[in-house]
Amino acid sequence: EVQLVESGGRLVQTGGSLRLSCVVSGLAFDAIAIGWFRQAPGTEREGVAGISSEDGSTYYADSVKGRFTISRDKAKNTIYLQMNSLKPEDTAVYYCAADPNLSGSGLLRVLTSRGRYGMDYWGKGTLVTVSS
Repeated sequence: EVQLVESGGRLVQTGGSLRLSCVVSGLAFDAIAIGWFRQAPGTEREGVAGISSEDGSTYYADSVKGRFTISRDKAKNTIYLQMNSLKPEDTAVYYCAADPNLSGSGLLRVLTSRGRYGMDYWGKGTLVTVSS
């Protein structure tokens, strides 16, 4: 059974930092494209960051470039999203997702599709709230 379990979301003040984790089980960790997405109430899903399974290339939404970093620990089958300089507009439920069948270009298309395209496996999300 494939499972993605996110953790690390909580209330934080503007300017603060958080690290989200996503533990992946049931998939070959080396062979999956990975993405972090977020969705605030009443808004479309936004692709935040991703890692390609082909060469480990990383992708970031313009809104988080320079503030967020995606990484993975293969020994722990865990994906991280380090979030710094948090802003109130970062408030959302954050989801990690994985797909063994996405190329790098496919991952980028999913990340930028505003929810039109998805990935095969999703976690249930973790809530990040940034107070002003």
